[in-house]
Amino acid sequence: MNIKSLLLGSAAALVAVSGAQAADAIIAAEPEPMEYVRVCDAFGTGYFYIPGTETCLKIGGEIRATVYANESGFIGDLDEDFNSEVRARLTVEAKNDSEIGTIGSYLRIQSTQDDGLGRANVVLDQGYITVGGFKVGRALTWADDWGLAGESDAFFGNARFNTVSYTFTSDAFTAGLGVDDLSSIDASGNSVGLEAVISGSLGAATATLNGVYDFGDDEGAIAGVITADLGPGTLGIAGAWATGYSTGYDFEAEWTVGAAYTIKATEKLSITPQVMYYGDIADGGVFTSTDAWAADLYVEYALAAGLKASADVRYVDLDGGDSNWDGFVRLTRSF
Repeated sequence: MNIKSLLLGSAAALVAVSGAQAADAIIAAEPEPMEYVRVCDAFGTGYFYIPGTETCLKIGGEIRATVYANESGFIGDLDEDFNSEVRARLTVEAKNDSEIGTIGSYLRIQSTQDDGLGRANVVLDQGYITVGGFKVGRALTWADDWGLAGESDAFFGNARFNTVSYTFTSDAFTAGLGVDDLSSIDASGNSVGLEAVISGSLGAATATLNGVYDFGDDEGAIAGVITADLGPGTLGIAGAWATGYSTGYDFEAEWTVGAAYTIKATEKLSITPQVMYYGDIADGGVFTSTDAWAADLYVEYALAAGLKASADVRYVDLDGGDSNWDGFVRLTRSF
């Protein structure tokens, strides 16, 4: 055998071996395409699709730090009385379209820590389901929306309940009816409340009327607010009247009336003076013969997107000469 034959034989053997190995080779499977998070703009800004679903999710929250002071802190008394508070909130919203309308869910958990040494508990502030205009769960009701832009308005002491409601909404008109579970508040342990709201807009003005009725105490109230763009700001006028004291809704007074004017000084700065008068304020679950008036000045400044600073100074004067100054400074970060 010559050298040429040997080389040709070796080459043939190598080709045969390579062919056999190629026949036995394992071909790697194609990787699954990666699904990135997609923006969902069907329900407003901030939503994204949960991967693999058609449900849109939105995550948000707020951190609010506040320092409060009572009268002594504002009039220069050496025995200044200050206290601080930090509130943290986390919100999760989910929405998707369906054959029965838009299905939504809302969750807000929060914790409020005062200046004590103990740790604050995390609580369910709100958690509810919506289907179209229907809402069921733990929620702030329409009574919470009553009021003005300042910090001296108060009428409904309770406005967060387990509730079932329906709201009809159009471009310029809103109407709603709801049933609130007042069992945990009412002494009888099985009371319910009824709420209704109607609101309409005409040009730069909006009027809203709320009504509530506590079947446990057989007492109710009506409350209204009118707001209108006027000059460099927005004027608000509010009033409310109750037939008697309600344990469930905890009316602060038999009646109240007030006004506020929010001045948009700059794109970032707003200033709101407000004054309120309260007739027959509540004390110990009954309306008394004591009246009171309150005035405050609220200032808010947008430091940056999602960050604002605010401050309020308030004066309260009761019949009989009792009066008090109080206020706060606050920093709020929302996302």
